[in-house]
This record gives sequence, C-alpha cells and structure tokens, in this order.
Amino acid sequence: MLDQDNDQIQQRRRHLEEIAAMGHTAYTNRFDRSHTVSQLVEKYRDHAGKKEEAELALVNAELKAAEGGEVRIAGRIMTMRLMGKAAFAHLSDGLHALQVYIRKNDVGDDAWALYQKLDLGDWIGITGFLFITKTGELSVHVNRLQFLSKALLPMPDKYHGVTDKELRYRQRYVDLIASGAIHERQPGELTSREVFERRARIVREVRNFFDDRGFIEVETPMLTALATGAAAKPFVTHHNALDIDLYARIAPELYLKRLIVGGFERVYELNRNFRNEGISYKHNPEFTMLEFYQAYADFNDLMNLTEELVTMLAEKVCGTQQTPFKDHVIDFGNWQRLTMRESVLKYWPNDATRPTLDGLLERTQLEDAASALDLGFDPKLNDGQLLGAIFEHVVEPHLIHPTFITEFPTELSPLSKQKADDPRFVERFELYIANMEVANAFSELNDPVEQRRRFEEQMKQRDRGDEEAMVMDEDYIRALSYGMPPTGGEGIGIDRLAMILTNQHSIRDVILFPHMRPETK
Repeated sequence: MLDQDNDQIQQRRRHLEEIAAMGHTAYTNRFDRSHTVSQLVEKYRDHAGKKEEAELALVNAELKAAEGGEVRIAGRIMTMRLMGKAAFAHLSDGLHALQVYIRKNDVGDDAWALYQKLDLGDWIGITGFLFITKTGELSVHVNRLQFLSKALLPMPDKYHGVTDKELRYRQRYVDLIASGAIHERQPGELTSREVFERRARIVREVRNFFDDRGFIEVETPMLTALATGAAAKPFVTHHNALDIDLYARIAPELYLKRLIVGGFERVYELNRNFRNEGISYKHNPEFTMLEFYQAYADFNDLMNLTEELVTMLAEKVCGTQQTPFKDHVIDFGNWQRLTMRESVLKYWPNDATRPTLDGLLERTQLEDAASALDLGFDPKLNDGQLLGAIFEHVVEPHLIHPTFITEFPTELSPLSKQKADDPRFVERFELYIANMEVANAFSELNDPVEQRRRFEEQMKQRDRGDEEAMVMDEDYIRALSYGMPPTGGEGIGIDRLAMILTNQHSIRDVILFPHMRPETK
C-alpha cells in the first residue's frame, strides 16, 4: 500500500494522470529496441574522453553515422538535469547507464511537455544518434521520446546506493535499482547486480565442469515422507490427498545414492535444501547445495576433484587464484590437508595444556581438553561429538586458506564408510575456506547391515532428545541390499562459495530474497 500522504508520491501520481491526459499510454505494452544500454556502452566506450575540437568533430561524425544513423534504447531514468529548453538524463538497464540529451527543438512541443512530467525512476524509450559531449561523455542525441512506465515511489540515493541492509534484503528490487545507478564505490567493490551475475556464472561453470566429466544432472524429490539425508531439524507440512506429513528436503543424498544402486555411475544435483534451524551470517533456512556421487571413487578422489573444481572457479569467475575476503587474500593455489586431531594440535592455544594425538581418543583427556578451553559441554556427548566440539572451538577460526579436514570420528558420520585400519574413524573430509565449512564428502557406506546399525544408533540419539539425529529409512536399506558399488559422494554449499568468490560477508548478500522476520508497521 502506497503512502497517500507523501508529497513526492502525490506529485508522481499527478504526473501520471497528466501524462495520460496528454494522450500517452500510461503503461506501454512493448518497445522495440535496437540495442540495450549496456551493448552501446561496451561497444562505444573507447570513443569517450575529452578531445580537441577538431578530433571531437571527426569522432562525432563517425558516431552519428554508426548503427545506420539511429539507435533505439530504453531504460530507467537515474538522473535528470534541466537546462532551459534542453535536458540531460541518464538511462540505466540495470547494469550500465548512458547519458541522453533531449532538446525541445529536436523532439517537438508534445515530447518536451511529456519530459516535464517525468520523474526519477520512470522508464522511457528514446530514438536518436550517438555523440560525445564536450566533457567527453558518450551520449545519445534524442529525436523521439516514448513514455513506458511510471515509478510511483521515489528512487534510492543514486550516489551511495542502498546502505540500509534491512532494506536491501527485504526489497531486493530497490537494491538492484540502486546497483544500476551512478554511485561511488571502492576499487574492486561489486554492485549487487554484479554479485548475482557472478553467482550465476559460478553455477554455470559448475554445471560445465561436471557435464564435461560425464556426470548426469538429475532431480530428486523436494518433499519426502522421511526427513533423511543429513542430521538437521526439518520443516514439516501435510499433504491432504494422501493424508500424510511430508518434509521439506534436508539433503538429496539418499535419493542420489539410490541412483548409483540403479546403475548411474556419476550423478549430480544443484538443489535447494531446507533446514529449520537458526539464521546467521552463514546460515539461511533455504539454501543451495551441489551434491554429486561417483561410483568406484573414494574420498581421496573427491578431494582431488574438489581442489580442481574450486581452483577453476576462482580462476574463471574472479580471474585469479588470489581473491580478497574481508581482511584476507585467500590463496587458491595454497591448499592444506590435516586430520581433525592434527588440526587441533596445530592450533591449540596453550602449549602447557596441549593434549597428545592419542590422548584425543581417550574420554578422560577429551574432557580435560574441553575443561582447559573453558568449553562447556553436555556430558551426554559421545567421544566423537566431544572431539568435534573441541575442533570447532580451536580450529575453525584459523582456517582461512582452503583446508581439507579428514579422519572424522565414526559417531559424527552415520552415512560414511569406516577406515579399514581404524574403525573409530571414517573416510570423510570437510573443506574449510574463510572460517566456513564449504564442502563435506565421504567414501559412502554401502554395507546395508552396518547402515542399519548406524541408523539405529541415530534413533537412540533421537530418543535422548537430539532432534537433528537421523531417522530409520527402510527403503534406503533395501536399496543398499541390492548392492551399491564403492562410491564417493560430496555436498558443496553454493551460497558460501559465492560469498567467498564475491567478497560478501553475509549469506544474505548472495541470496536474492533471504528469509527475514515479517515487517512490522
């Protein structure tokens, strides 16, 4: 609902009524363009620049004849400057802005009267020819003007963009409008439009990467009868016709592995997952994951593949292996691999209390280590969960450059295959970049008897009050019982990867419409 008492809005409404009274269509159905604003800017930007009078005359003669002597463009008015019986304005297509020069003697009385009723944010179409102004700016000299659409609400500050983050997230359309304006920004800073275009390229390059390696892109259910695939709290809804509860997908893992059982050897899905958990700078209830599975591979193969994929993305999307993020420059040419226990010892804060490598397998030393860190913990945590809590506290704040963490406790990995030489640990890694978990991968457990035992242990944890523990999936046990070949599987968080490769410090800055509390009046 628009604020009827706002003077600016009332003036814009009057202008719309007056434009209609002049015989112009209030909201035009279509406009045929010869070019986008961006196409002209990119094609002719080299002609811009302040020039001597003789050179300027030659360049303008060339530009006036360019494109058959006429261009037709449309866009949103981002600036307006009236100079007697002439005016300058900038039109934006959301990516670039181009100056237009409108003179009463060229467009006629009716079009000039129309121009007087335009406001910042309105959409217009113009016809004219290209030229360079005396100040060196590429422009279009207008000879025809058409009204396309009225902006009834005032535009954001055209010089500073949208600085109110609450407004940016709730009204992304306003953020994108400001992104296409002429405003000040720091060197290397991306506009919102550029962030989301880069994110789109990340997704495109991911698809190309896996398609080129023989993977098949598939789609699996987003509403499931069981909340399976990961340890997380689900969203629940009800299907009336079947009279059953359904759960928004936590992860597609068990469906993708069913396809490996069925004979697909390499599959991937770019999917939306839903988890009914907290919101933070790196968590949103709805998020995008890449999951892929490769038969006859293990977690070591996927580590190599992941390093190749992420390094390629940095090079292609950012043009370099060294990318800025907050106060750091992340080096995608510098990867390290550590076991979970090795990483705890490497980053332990106090030599006097540092545990031993073997001590991190014993309950007493684990509890002593937690106490030395003043880490409050639930005594009901098992050994693996306690080691995981210590790791999060000690190690994660230090993992800036790409780091693979391996050798996870079996208790933390109900779907992963155990190490042949030490069943206390599984063949699993997590990839950390910029203090965030970006990827999680296993050598997949394919023993149906052991998988049932793991599910039963998860059900016991649920009985003890763990709402995020997994549930028994009898159909998945049945699928494994038909036989699944050795398989490596992985999930990569696309939103977090986009944060890192665009230097955005909140997941909300790389999701077009993040979840927010409802607005209050």
